[in-house]
Amino acid sequence: MNEEELKAQVKKLNAQATQLKMDLHDLSEELPLGWEKIPELAAKTFEAYKALTEARLKLKGA
Repeated sequence: MNEEELKAQVKKLNAQATQLKMDLHDLSEELPLGWEKIPELAAKTFEAYKALTEARLKLKGA
């Protein structure tokens, strides 16, 4: 993957992670409604930020 492709991937992953963060925030504001969604949404958010961090490290090393 070249540097431009890595930049595009980081941008895409950043948008996804930010959206999941906002979804998690919105869910927290609705508590106690929807509490059963917390584990699934938290796991998705964790994985998104993990992927973003890994992509940023690849870009930094490129």
